Amino acid sequence: MANNSNLGAAKAAKNDEFYTQYADIQKEVNAYLEYNPDTFRDKTVLLPCDDPEWSNFTRFFAQNFERLGLRRLISTSYAVESKKYKNYQPTLFETENPLFDIDKTRIKGKIFELTRDTNGNGRIDIDDLEWHYLEGDGDFRSKEVCQLRDEADIIVTNPPFSLFREFVAWIFEANKQCLIVGNQGGVGYKEVFPLIQQNRLWYGNGFSAGNAYFGLPQQQVREYSSGVYDEKTGLVKFRNCCWLTNIEHGRRHEPLKLMSMKDNIRFGKHKDISERGYYYHYENYDAIDVPYTDSIPDDYEGTMGVPITFLSKYCPEQFDIIGHAHGDAGVALGLKPYDRKLKKKNKGLRDGDLYYLDENNNPTIPYSRILIRKKQ
Repeated sequence: MANNSNLGAAKAAKNDEFYTQYADIQKEVNAYLEYNPDTFRDKTVLLPCDDPEWSNFTRFFAQNFERLGLRRLISTSYAVESKKYKNYQPTLFETENPLFDIDKTRIKGKIFELTRDTNGNGRIDIDDLEWHYLEGDGDFRSKEVCQLRDEADIIVTNPPFSLFREFVAWIFEANKQCLIVGNQGGVGYKEVFPLIQQNRLWYGNGFSAGNAYFGLPQQQVREYSSGVYDEKTGLVKFRNCCWLTNIEHGRRHEPLKLMSMKDNIRFGKHKDISERGYYYHYENYDAIDVPYTDSIPDDYEGTMGVPITFLSKYCPEQFDIIGHAHGDAGVALGLKPYDRKLKKKNKGLRDGDLYYLDENNNPTIPYSRILIRKKQ
């Protein structure tokens, strides 16, 4: 819970600078290449919301330009003044370049491009990056970055947490392929979940063991809960981050191996189900509550409410996603307002929430659920 609360705090405070690790980017991209070696071939890749001097996204795609078969790589940065840094110092990379401008460096974004062998060493890599200042501050919503978006085939980045909804809408406004880092809480947003339900966006291959480690700029280092920030490595760990994409990969088509309802109750590892001997049925929707992805019964033909973490295992050939049952999304599914007596028994109950009655006949709200049905 500490990890999730820290990510939420980062979003609320608009601490948006979290640097994705090179190894995580490499592992994720390799999953798409294993499925289709030509995933990036002859494509223009745009890395917006980036800090090219520090970004492992820029470093990875530039260093692997030829291996991936890219046609063009574009990386843009957001102006320093817009980030509200207090003690910003430009890098030697910038100050030693003839293009360096002391007045522009704080108020202008930068664009890095890679298309050709500029130093004549016979290969195209990170040493061939060319850069200049943008006209504006590099905001992805600006006209010049929107134009770059329209020229690109694939958009790859770790977008600002505080602008996640808007960034996803910005991608799909132009109908582009994407590979982005997000948090699982953001998957339920009304701007995001319909894309997942319609199979226009899905989870990527994922971080190792579900742990995402990010670097921080020195200006953003602050107090984190124990076990979240490592002073030795300078990395902060979150467990609720995920990759989101609309690029095909093999894991997406691997069906879950499931047991029957009877076997889940008898042999399943979750005692709350086995000791109870049955699955809860919602009082306000014709569906059963399945609190764990590995407890989905293979032989149940009706609707099931499952945790949002199910999406990391979702196989579109195995299940249909019916909707997201929480708040406004639940109301849209037909979950009606509750009477006063019910709300008095559980003050946390909101319109649009699923609920079941526990052994003491008290209305209980399961954590945010999505509704699914097994395909026939």
